[in-house]
Amino acid sequence: MEIERRAFLRCAAAAALTLVGPVLPRAEAANDARRYLSACRTGDGAWAVAEFDPEGLVVRTLPLADRGHSFALAADRTRAVAFARSPGTTAIAFPTGGGGPVAFAAPAGRHFYGHGVFVDRDRLLLATENDFDAGVGAIGIYDATGGYARIGAFACGVGPHEIVLLPDGRTVAVGVGGIETHPDAGEAKLNLGTMAPSLLFLDALTGDAVAEHRLDPALHQLSIRHLAVDALGGVWFGCQYEGAAADQPPLLGRATPDRAPLMVDEGPETRLGLRNYIGSVAASADGTIIAASSPRGGRIILVDLVGRLVGVTALGDGCGLAPMADGFVATSGEGRIVGIGRDGSATDIASQPLAFDNHIAAIALG
Repeated sequence: MEIERRAFLRCAAAAALTLVGPVLPRAEAANDARRYLSACRTGDGAWAVAEFDPEGLVVRTLPLADRGHSFALAADRTRAVAFARSPGTTAIAFPTGGGGPVAFAAPAGRHFYGHGVFVDRDRLLLATENDFDAGVGAIGIYDATGGYARIGAFACGVGPHEIVLLPDGRTVAVGVGGIETHPDAGEAKLNLGTMAPSLLFLDALTGDAVAEHRLDPALHQLSIRHLAVDALGGVWFGCQYEGAAADQPPLLGRATPDRAPLMVDEGPETRLGLRNYIGSVAASADGTIIAASSPRGGRIILVDLVGRLVGVTALGDGCGLAPMADGFVATSGEGRIVGIGRDGSATDIASQPLAFDNHIAAIALG
């Protein structure tokens, strides 16, 4: 399913007239006050969270019991939660300004998918989970006001992965990957022939479905995984294809609760380089540029709000993405930290003796 380009252009161009917030010039990148979090493996083989600054200096590490994946950040950025990578069951909450962690776990019979989001003025934490014996997913609800006790769950489809909060502060979007797994089966994918991925929108407080979008039936093996929200409130989703390698479907799209997905036409050469796999998606600081990484292809692509390709960067085993003042910061499993401009230009920032994992969370300070 190729992009419905004329319709997409009309919609995004009209909406772009309402954009707010300046694009920071390159000279201001050095004044970026952010800090960044990434799960990683240290040189001695231990799992940890690394916090680093815009110059690539690691300012602290926090040990993890299991391999980490991604983070939930409180709206004021004073707290973060690091989740174990699927099929891990552990998570830790910690103050971003320093201080000890609070550990908690998924309930028996469930594991985390590695993503979560704070909602209800940071009083609740929602986490994507696998009820693996039942073969269905869930959104676990945790009390974020104290010890992160699990207080309930919302029903969800098979394989919910990343979850993000929309600008209305009430709706969450969930990338429902559609892949059934079970810890006893290792990394086996148990339902590739009957996958039914979707982009699901839920009321964050009631769990009621706001909307659910599915792709063309011919793309039922296109697993929707990672998400980012743009300046207009649109949700961009990156996919991982479980069908034949020769198929090379589009991997990046955009939707809203009231608008069906529109897929980006990356072009045959760029699409070939992505190797049917998007590992992370991020929006620029002003929400007008979207970056998507393919660690399998060693590529990061950038598109604007009308789905037009504006840059391609090579980064071996590169996956982690987060906004910087003037573009993005990217990390790789080889320990590289790279700055990427809005045009796709790349600048080496640092190299660390760490194997960075899939995602980066940006902490805005000051």
